[in-house]
Amino acid sequence: MKATLLEMKNISIEFPGVKALDGVDFKTLTGRTHALIGANGAGKSTLMKVLSGAYNHFTGRIYYDGEEINIKEPRDAQVHGIQIVYQEVDTALISYLTVGENIMLNELVSHMGNKQFVNYKQIHKSATEILASLNMDVSSKQLVSELTLAEKQMVLIARATTSDCKFLILDEPTAPLSHTETEKLFEVVARLKANNVGIIFISHRLPELFEICDDITVMRNGRFIIEEKISETSVNRVVEHMIGEKLKNQFPDMEKEIGDLLFEAQDIADGDKITGVDLQVRAGEIIGLAGLVGAGKTEICKALFGATKDATGTIKLHGKKVKVMSPQQAVKNGLALVPEERRKEGVLILENVATNLTSSHLDNFLKVFSFLDFRKERKVANEMVASIGVKTPSIDTKVQNLSGGNQQKVAIGKWLLADADIYIFDEPTKGIDVGSKKDVFELIAALAKRGKGIIYASSELAEIMGITDKVYIIYDGEVTKEVPTKETTEEELLYFSTGGR
Repeated sequence: MKATLLEMKNISIEFPGVKALDGVDFKTLTGRTHALIGANGAGKSTLMKVLSGAYNHFTGRIYYDGEEINIKEPRDAQVHGIQIVYQEVDTALISYLTVGENIMLNELVSHMGNKQFVNYKQIHKSATEILASLNMDVSSKQLVSELTLAEKQMVLIARATTSDCKFLILDEPTAPLSHTETEKLFEVVARLKANNVGIIFISHRLPELFEICDDITVMRNGRFIIEEKISETSVNRVVEHMIGEKLKNQFPDMEKEIGDLLFEAQDIADGDKITGVDLQVRAGEIIGLAGLVGAGKTEICKALFGATKDATGTIKLHGKKVKVMSPQQAVKNGLALVPEERRKEGVLILENVATNLTSSHLDNFLKVFSFLDFRKERKVANEMVASIGVKTPSIDTKVQNLSGGNQQKVAIGKWLLADADIYIFDEPTKGIDVGSKKDVFELIAALAKRGKGIIYASSELAEIMGITDKVYIIYDGEVTKEVPTKETTEEELLYFSTGGR
């Protein structure tokens, strides 16, 4: 099959206070899988939004098989067979419609717009054929609201192939997926590639890029850095291109003292999600909750923070029993949670950096008659931005305009100001780059050094090994093993995380 060349030349784009892309070049071919990577804020998602028609105020040129094309809206991209599947799959699907209706949505809308009769039998027949061609085991007549996150993602990919898809952009597609779900996605990608579809794959999980991709383009600070064949480079070399310096040890030196028992949770349960979980955290200790996606780690974190109404069990802080029936009570008792879904639960995405950093303890910034002391708020916010290294034009910048890594720093920073005793981190490095991960690890290590207790939940077993003192391995809502980190291995963690006994 003849390969089609897609080229972007000298692409630049600006937003208020930020030059997001600066003369970027990018090219790829159909029938190949091309990794596009860079640190958070490097501009890779912005570049793909230009290509897919989401942003139209850019400068530069786009060529399709040698001919210049004009992409100013998503429809323009789709006409040329360019489709994108974003990270936030829920916003792209209509939950109360069926799988088939979502897959064939464009046809459905065009029929309704012309007030024509919609042949639902044909809609489901066509959708079923598309699902079968991609080896997707999902019923066309199932409601989207009943699907898992991985299945929803597959539905979006299926929808993209209803038209003559030549290039499919996948933006962090594996971030929320389990190992098994990731393997299924890779099978779909392989089928599309065999059908001469070009895949542009954005991900921070470098090992999987080396498993599935043919080519790789690295960006840094809104600029093109290098393009190479995967077979001719290495993970370390790619990371060095991403961060602009030699790769150093990712995890900080943990010189700290572990003190007395600080936090104890006994028989924590939440219906059939988690059963009989016991945890202990000492002052200055980082304990890990290790497990695969869906093991129950998030449910444990939320139960400890009072964020689930049906959770039961006993929590003790400094040896005294405390009630944690709500997040408000948790905060009052000295607990803090940095949740997995930072954009939904961790930050106020439409508010600015200053508001987010001070939101968890506004009483510290009140004057007489409960008026907010804006001068004090801005002073403290600026100090926090400097101390934790948030990259932002100013504290007045909306958090939605920051990169994922800087959003995560803001989510952590607001709790640093609150000065809690126990910090719960749920997948704190999800969707952030190598450089930002190192910053997060250093923030957590600094908290432990101050005598805080840390609960670190992650499916990234290398991180569990690198930063924790003790590990609780979670499988199917239960603790299957408790072990000092220095006495275990990644292989053992994986064994027990997959149900081994």
